[in-house]
Amino acid sequence: MGRKKGVPEFEETGPDDFDPANPYKDPVAMLEMREHIVREKWIDIEKAKILRDKVRWCYRIEGVNHLQKCRHLVRLYLDATRGIGWGKDGRHPSLHGPNLFYFKYMLLLFSLFHLSSIDF
Repeated sequence: MGRKKGVPEFEETGPDDFDPANPYKDPVAMLEMREHIVREKWIDIEKAKILRDKVRWCYRIEGVNHLQKCRHLVRLYLDATRGIGWGKDGRHPSLHGPNLFYFKYMLLLFSLFHLSSIDF
């Protein structure tokens, strides 16, 4: 008994029979697709961690010249961290639309404050 020796095998692509228009049609394919997406996210996160460690090492080694010498690593790290994570969507926060509730609330507060400061 115990563990099998060797490397576990994973498919590098999602299931072929998964239908994004109707994901609940085949529950097995839906779970396989979810596992595939989670695995890919973990890979991206671990790549970003490796780049972060390289940036830290470069900053320590280069000292005062880190701005010139580590610039390429910082760019790679920033590119690797964009769009990864466990949020509901993988978009960068700058690509999200404006929060209309927040703007309406601020407009209401501003109008109340502005009206209360006027002497009649």
